Amino acid sequence: MIEVELRSFLDNAQYKRLLEFFKKNAKLVKEDDQETHYLDGPVDLRIQKNRFFSKIWMKKGKMHDDARHEIELKLDKDDFNKLEKLFSSLGYKTRIKWFRHRKQFSWRGVTVCLDDTRGYGKILELERLCSESDELTARKELAGLMANLEIEPSSKQEFETKFKEYEKSWQD
Repeated sequence: MIEVELRSFLDNAQYKRLLEFFKKNAKLVKEDDQETHYLDGPVDLRIQKNRFFSKIWMKKGKMHDDARHEIELKLDKDDFNKLEKLFSSLGYKTRIKWFRHRKQFSWRGVTVCLDDTRGYGKILELERLCSESDELTARKELAGLMANLEIEPSSKQEFETKFKEYEKSWQD
């Protein structure tokens, strides 16, 4: 499966407007606080703990691409410390820690996330999992939904720039 997603940075007014819209027009799937560790290495490898479970996941391709193959393993939420020790023992170092509050909705057949990441910003993410053959259709669908919300997707360059800035200052 491929994860196809469109994302946009939001200002406070946009975030509030969209939160009210989704509360009225979508199904709240879950609300979560997440701590994600991006590990250094040749691929995008991460570990996360949240209210429900811990997980390891890897995304193939380049960070901030619209579509990427994803492999994910979920574990008991109490296993996060073991994950940290395992990857540390294998020589991985934490490149970045990400502290995010996420509200996840189901709307018109897509996953919608409203994220507020400490020190990084507020983000709208529209996501659909699909086969490779349906990737283009999924991209078009997500673009249409984002346009209906009157939100412009942020560019890959904007995400890369913000990520590099966060990478330098996340420990502050």
